[in-house]
Amino acid sequence: MKNKFADRLGELIGESGKTQNAICTELHIPKQRLSNWKTGYTEPDMDALCMLALYFDVSTDYLLGLVDETGAKMKL
Repeated sequence: MKNKFADRLGELIGESGKTQNAICTELHIPKQRLSNWKTGYTEPDMDALCMLALYFDVSTDYLLGLVDETGAKMKL
């Protein structure tokens, strides 16, 4: 199954216009952690998921691929 979280995170990072280094500095997380999330190597815990949702101003459901941009539920 495709990792929707990694895809969505990559899109949000690209749309932000910021470098991964800048994002990591602002979030106070190691660069490797964000890289691992973006590539789908690892996934964030609940606290980190909430932090990312707040940072990118999206819902956790959007980050997880459960809803689309409009808030409509996705079929699994």
